[in-house]
Amino acid sequence: MCKAMRRLAISAALALIPALVAAEEKPIKLKQGKGVELVEAQCGACHSVDYIVMNSPFLDAAKWQAEVAKMINAFGAPIAPADARTIADYLKQNYGG
Repeated sequence: MCKAMRRLAISAALALIPALVAAEEKPIKLKQGKGVELVEAQCGACHSVDYIVMNSPFLDAAKWQAEVAKMINAFGAPIAPADARTIADYLKQNYGG
């Protein structure tokens, strides 16, 4: 097999890897509770809700509050104050460590 064909074969095989990995991923389902729809809509608009589950062992109630404030103040998330309280309360109650 010549170098060009070998490169083409390797490139084609490597191109399939992301599709195979993605096919095995299972979507994250957040815990049901007051505010879950708001969390999915507001938080999920900018990033995967996987981050909520992944960070839950490290964030207590105060840190979730700070995290919501960071998303609004540092990253410009367009979240109304009342919605921010609902989101923070949901995260504290369901993923508060």
